[in-house]
Amino acid sequence: MHTHPQRHSCDAALFLFCLCNTEEHKTRSILYKFKMAVTIALVMISSQSSCNYAPNEHPSFSLSGSSGWSPSPRDRQPWLQVDLGRKYRLLAIATQGTFNSYDWVSKYTLLYGDRPDSWTPYIMKGGNSTLPGNWNYYQVKRNVFHYAFTAKHIRLLPLAWNTENGGKIGVRLELFGCSYDSYVLQYDGDDSVVYMYPGKRSRTLHDHIAINFKTLYEDGLLLHSEGIQGDLLTLELKRGRLYLHISLGSSVIHKVDGRVTLTAGSLLDNLHWHYVTIKRYGRQVNFTVDSQTVTGICNGEFTHLDLDTQLYVGGVIEQNLPHLPTTQNFQGCLENVFINGINIIDKAQREEPDIRIPDNLLKPMTFAGPNNYLQVPGFFRRPRMFVKFKFRSWDYTGLLMFTRFADDLGALELGLSEGQINKDCMTSFLQPLGYRLNDGYWHTVDLAARDNLLTLTIDEEKLLKSYILNRFHGCMQHIFIDDEQLDIDIILQRQWGRYAELLLGTCGITDRCTPNPCEHEGRCIQSLDDFICLCENTGYKGEVCHMSVYKESCEAYRLSGKYWSGNYTIDPDLSGPLKPFEVYCKMKSYKAWTVILHDRVDGTKVTGSSIDRPYIGDVNYWNASWDDVTALANTSMYCEQWIDYSCYKSRLLNTPNGRPFGYWIGRGNVSHYYWGGTFREVQMCGCAINQTCTDPKFQCNCDADYRQWYSDKGYLDFRDHLPVRKVVVGDTNRTGSEAHFTVGPLRCHGDRNIWNTIAFTKPTYITFPTFKPGSTADISFHFKTYRDHGVFLENSDEQLRNFIRIEMNTTHDLLFIFMVGDGIINVTLHSPVPLNDNEWHFVQAEINVKLARIKVDYQPWAVRRFPGQTFVTMKPFLGCLRGLRMNGVPLDLEGKVNEEQGIRRNCTGQCLNATIPCRNSGQCIEGYASYTCDCNNTAFDGFYCHKDIGAYFEIGSWLRYNIRKKPVSDEAAWANWIDPHYDNFSLGYNDTADDIEFSFSTVHTPAVLLYISSFVQDYIAVILKTDGSVDLRYKLGLITHKYQLTHRNLADGYPHYVNITRHNRTIKTQVHALTAVTVFDSPKSMFLGRVMEVGDIDYDIQRHNAPGFIGCISGVRYNVYAPLKAFFRPNETDPPVTTQGYVSESNCGAFPPVLGYVPWEADPWFTSIGEFICPIMHQYKNNIILCSSTHLCTFPFQSIFISMMTLVYFG
Repeated sequence: MHTHPQRHSCDAALFLFCLCNTEEHKTRSILYKFKMAVTIALVMISSQSSCNYAPNEHPSFSLSGSSGWSPSPRDRQPWLQVDLGRKYRLLAIATQGTFNSYDWVSKYTLLYGDRPDSWTPYIMKGGNSTLPGNWNYYQVKRNVFHYAFTAKHIRLLPLAWNTENGGKIGVRLELFGCSYDSYVLQYDGDDSVVYMYPGKRSRTLHDHIAINFKTLYEDGLLLHSEGIQGDLLTLELKRGRLYLHISLGSSVIHKVDGRVTLTAGSLLDNLHWHYVTIKRYGRQVNFTVDSQTVTGICNGEFTHLDLDTQLYVGGVIEQNLPHLPTTQNFQGCLENVFINGINIIDKAQREEPDIRIPDNLLKPMTFAGPNNYLQVPGFFRRPRMFVKFKFRSWDYTGLLMFTRFADDLGALELGLSEGQINKDCMTSFLQPLGYRLNDGYWHTVDLAARDNLLTLTIDEEKLLKSYILNRFHGCMQHIFIDDEQLDIDIILQRQWGRYAELLLGTCGITDRCTPNPCEHEGRCIQSLDDFICLCENTGYKGEVCHMSVYKESCEAYRLSGKYWSGNYTIDPDLSGPLKPFEVYCKMKSYKAWTVILHDRVDGTKVTGSSIDRPYIGDVNYWNASWDDVTALANTSMYCEQWIDYSCYKSRLLNTPNGRPFGYWIGRGNVSHYYWGGTFREVQMCGCAINQTCTDPKFQCNCDADYRQWYSDKGYLDFRDHLPVRKVVVGDTNRTGSEAHFTVGPLRCHGDRNIWNTIAFTKPTYITFPTFKPGSTADISFHFKTYRDHGVFLENSDEQLRNFIRIEMNTTHDLLFIFMVGDGIINVTLHSPVPLNDNEWHFVQAEINVKLARIKVDYQPWAVRRFPGQTFVTMKPFLGCLRGLRMNGVPLDLEGKVNEEQGIRRNCTGQCLNATIPCRNSGQCIEGYASYTCDCNNTAFDGFYCHKDIGAYFEIGSWLRYNIRKKPVSDEAAWANWIDPHYDNFSLGYNDTADDIEFSFSTVHTPAVLLYISSFVQDYIAVILKTDGSVDLRYKLGLITHKYQLTHRNLADGYPHYVNITRHNRTIKTQVHALTAVTVFDSPKSMFLGRVMEVGDIDYDIQRHNAPGFIGCISGVRYNVYAPLKAFFRPNETDPPVTTQGYVSESNCGAFPPVLGYVPWEADPWFTSIGEFICPIMHQYKNNIILCSSTHLCTFPFQSIFISMMTLVYFG
């Protein structure tokens, strides 16, 4: 005989973690964490395998505690439950395995409620109630709730756990949340609370309304208020859904109905708390029910909500009006009703302290598993039987009830089949009863059997085929056996009944079809744990009707092998919101024309129009909306449309300088004053271009205004203005005036997206604009390559919480890697042929809540299916894009240019328009959102390469920088001669060009400021002469060239800047030009301060070399060599620098400071506050959650499950 686990109550030492928020530096907040031990009054568990703590020690189930909870191995449905003592607003839960063991839970379900016998399952995004758990005993797994909820009782149900190495269920846990004040009123259907507005009127620009409710009834009025000007605010429950009706006023004169209705939620009559928030600012309204938010715009032009006298809460009860004509009053509980910060219930309770809050005895249960049942006793040998219960389900078939009669007289079976109730008495079959009873709403079944008469009533419908019935999946409650209500707790406690795979005290059914996960008007049908999308007649396919069954253009059909002309259905935005439509494709060998007809092709006669009251001819395209035709033109390479205006004494553009009488309107409702056959926006007709106008004084034939038929016609071919939407005619009201206009069909060819091609010739990447696909996304592109690997696309964030990547990791394998639920998984497609054959290959990838898949060319899809109701998240990143389709839409990036939002033309980032550009030849490194400066090839450092690096030389000190250790070989010199480009640095330098810059300050003369030697007798020297003037010496070959840079005395103690640029025979900033050899051959060393070269030195150099330079010199650079930077900022272990004497770093003041923004991560003087709090944050980082309330606490709690056994079978 099975032993039933019993409830265990204990006092458990748990930890309460309170988080206080303090403000520092106005924008930074620091979290301090204080810990104190508290004792929870009542913790309940279904069973305990053994005590993991000393006899005199309280059990500790909190994180990092020394024990943990493990149920008895005989416990069929283990649970852990805690009574919090009061309601809290819960934000997250963290779990851990039992200390130092192999015991941990890998999956679990969390239930919450106000009572220990009425539970609500926490539902994650996508409809899944299974939370991911742990993978070892010591690491903490935190699940942050995507919507906060309030609860007094928490119950954890383990679903899967570690079984290796003798492992079993083991749990330590903590909860995170805030204290919560609850104000509750009970409504019986004949109650109402009326809030009187101050001054008997309310006029608001913005509103914030919050209300919580729970009920068992599918209809009821929650809020209602009206204004005499047509303003309205009504919140009502209908068929288990919540409707918000709001109006800011209506206008009879302007025929404006201001009322707008928003709908949210489903199955809200489940006796669980639901949280409603209404936020309005002007005409913008956000309506939130639990975790679903709906946004709407109020009709009309009014922005204020003007309500009169009063607001009804819970119902309308007035004299001769017990309720609104169309809505019953609310029955159930309301909590925390706040109207723009006013606590309505608190006001009501202070005025009426005896408001009744009765207990509700209805306890639903969920039939969740494949083998579920509930067996309860009946009355033996009684000649009559009465059974009554309520149920709700999504299943088409299922066994609701079965009982066997005494003395083998037969049995009774009640089941759900094709959404109808069927009854089988084992002797005869009766007609099915009801219609669409699997709609998820509560339905009442009332069965009475007496004296050979059986009556079955479904939702007050009486009537009394055989089907094979599956197990029932859904909820039941309010069960009566022979007119006595079934108390499931007592029956199971006394072991009068049995059950299996049952969740007691909760209705765990969820509506997975609201909001509809099927796209493009696909029909959603569902069961207890899954949904299916029916995509017939939608034009789309796939698990959620996301992918179009049609091609995006006639060009795409041609490329797929369709070479015959005819009618085709195209979908220019593929999986986007626009519907497919039919066009005529005229196929050519090299292009495909797309032709769309309309109602103005046959011509239109116009008379009686004037410039003030013109005739406006709308162009209505066949089989396509205006957005469809615009999308076609936008994605085409070329479009054209014929336009013809025939006139008899009727002017057109009124050229050359008059106000146009006629014109056409194109894309974006923009008027255009040019005609066919001419250039855009020039206000002339085609005859002016061809010089064939009837009267050369005018630029259109019709503008001559002759009493004779003429015409102006031609093709409009500027694609961004097409298609033609309207034609305006305004000069046919004179005697005899008449006009005819004709607009030809829209003709387009090509596909800008198909041939939008780029090539990667170096290891680099491109980045994307913000892409927000929601829960469904598809990506497609073409590629060709000869490489055996490469990443095509990657999307991620810093924490890798959301990730997607498409890559080729071998010559035959494509990977689609993504983040789903709680981890990163992938789909791998193995191609039988190599993909690096330098031929075009077409890749398609799709991800939705049910699966992810990828394919290439015509090979089959590689598919990875997800667990039921997986929620998919993908987050965007900033950057640039060309040639991709996202969710089927070809992106017109140039049309989205917005400098203020950081979107720039031609994929340029911050470098192009930098507030402070990189100085001193620093290279700007693009970061799109920011930029950095690469100062490696400069003599400067700093964020903008603006900080010069200088040195002070005392008497006799010097610095030598070795450019090369040995002379250039003949082979290298020959290779350099073959390509003597100005920027050719294959030798490490450029022998036909020199770029020298530095600054200096001194009062001592003479001195050699800079000397560059070579392995031959060439040299470059800058000399400070005795009189303070500066000379330049160039020895190139046999001739020494002398140039005076300045005759002024520069030995004045002030900083002076020197720049010398030589290219072949020209020295920039010098008057003279070189006339001899143009090559400075094989440089060897660079000297500062004093020349200490071994060997012969030119006499002029020796004469100025003693006693050496005394002063400051900075910013020294010769081509790419910066000796002072190499000495003071070395980036190698053994820099090629030698010094002697006293050479110390100094800021010579030659360059003005740059006062610009420096990011904190690049600022060496910035001290992060996080450095001081990091030890605290690191220690407790898994226990900190922020909340909008003043106090935030973590609660490590335990929880309970009741194991119940139950001869009537249900489910």
